Amino acid sequence: MEDAKEEIKARLAVEDVVGQYIELSRAGRNLKGRSPWGVDKTPSFMVSPDKGIWHDFSANKGGDIFTFIMEVEGISFREALEKLAAQAGVELKKYSNDDRRQAQRKVRAREVNEWACKYYQVALSKNKPVCEYVFYKRNLNRATVKEFRIGYSPRQGMALVEFLKKKGYSIAEMGDAGVLNRFSKDLFRGRMQVPFIDTNGQVVGFTARILEQGEPKYLNTPDTFLFNKSRYIFGLYQAKEAIRRDGFVVIVEGNMDVISSHQAGVKQAVATSGTAMTEQHLKILSRLTNDVRLAYDGDEAGVKATERAINLAGSLGINLSVISDYHGAKDPDELIQKGPELWQEAVKNYCPAVDWLLEKYEERLDLSTGQGKREYSDVAMKVISYLSDAVERSHYEKKVAKILDVSVEDLKAKKVNTGNRVKKLKAIRNEIVGFEKLKGIEDNLLAIMIYGGEAGAKINLEMPEDEARLAELSLIYETRYAEWDQEALEREVAELQKNYEIELKQQKIAELSRRLEEDLDEEESKSVLREIVKLQKG
Repeated sequence: MEDAKEEIKARLAVEDVVGQYIELSRAGRNLKGRSPWGVDKTPSFMVSPDKGIWHDFSANKGGDIFTFIMEVEGISFREALEKLAAQAGVELKKYSNDDRRQAQRKVRAREVNEWACKYYQVALSKNKPVCEYVFYKRNLNRATVKEFRIGYSPRQGMALVEFLKKKGYSIAEMGDAGVLNRFSKDLFRGRMQVPFIDTNGQVVGFTARILEQGEPKYLNTPDTFLFNKSRYIFGLYQAKEAIRRDGFVVIVEGNMDVISSHQAGVKQAVATSGTAMTEQHLKILSRLTNDVRLAYDGDEAGVKATERAINLAGSLGINLSVISDYHGAKDPDELIQKGPELWQEAVKNYCPAVDWLLEKYEERLDLSTGQGKREYSDVAMKVISYLSDAVERSHYEKKVAKILDVSVEDLKAKKVNTGNRVKKLKAIRNEIVGFEKLKGIEDNLLAIMIYGGEAGAKINLEMPEDEARLAELSLIYETRYAEWDQEALEREVAELQKNYEIELKQQKIAELSRRLEEDLDEEESKSVLREIVKLQKG
């Protein structure tokens, strides 16, 4: 679609596209306005009609008309292309050569994944120890193994590659399918393989569990043009008919929970494949049913995941509930091992998500004290604010007021203090700000490196090749540094490089600090702490 892109850009001026969203005023050869993301106090959004480029200096975003529409509308490139093509009067079907090539690549990638799946299935059937693991340790029957097309990836590093070569596929096509590592060898080795199957029944990737010692425990296909983890729902292909028939879906945490659930007769189970639930996941499921039941743990992570799900579901008209009666088991898979009937019963005994969440906080907080009531009301009012239905909000406001023995008016009048949640959000925001700051420094260094003559000679960053990116950097240089003399530029480079190193270090410390929040053993925690101290002293 490169030709179509160029035709659209030739017909649509960047200032006209951007001008549909923000008010622009003349600033020399360029135009300026306020950030559409509301992060600037003075106009810091620049548009270069000559270059067809925009750059938001406050948000550190930039690009051409396509990246602008993608950013401001929150849509994919294809959606942005179609939207702008309609504005420009460009018929995309006339530019179908690229589409045909892309379609052919997708066809070949799907074929690679299909052959890989068949190869793994045969490899499982020929490996007795792995069969014992699958059929006896995991307690999966032959019908389930066949339904989910479970297989095994041999330990040899080139086993699949050599098999696919004999079938006529190139390394590039295997890379498109996501079955290779960065050395062009088998990505999956010595693992139980479970294919990711899309709603059309086609294999788009794999999730693989290691059978012996080693990390990671689970390894997934990276994002490809066939597989996107933020959209993919594991088990939906096998579950969709049961979801439509029975009018509800069960979201479990792990892929093995899905497989065990289907074998236990609860075929409405799906999972979000090792990633947090997104609004896109819920939108896809809402097309099938508005009854969504979460089978999450009652621990801190499960509580937070439920709170996030309530937030996401609020505007989608979804009835969200929680399944939690696990009879002491840690997850559905373990409960099913105790007895499939226990899991079937648990799925029927669901509780509205808001009620479940409020009960969890009732258990954790001492509501006989003022502090406990304050903390409880902070959380309760925050969760209630996620609900889009006024009647439902009113119901929970009255319920919380009764629990706390206060009036609804008092509850509404209080200034919500979300305590640890605010701290968490602040930490996330600081992380985002840190990333944006680092990108801003890097943009300035690249602009000087490319367009600043001798002042940029000492800057050692990777030169971008994309023409739109180069034009954006040119706009940055013209806006900020065009009038600076050589000596001033050299001082700026020295300062930027110093700040760049500081920000890189801070980002690394933040990354390591996040690791400390994970479930690390004592030795791993000490190692991470040593790295943090070393960085802080360096």
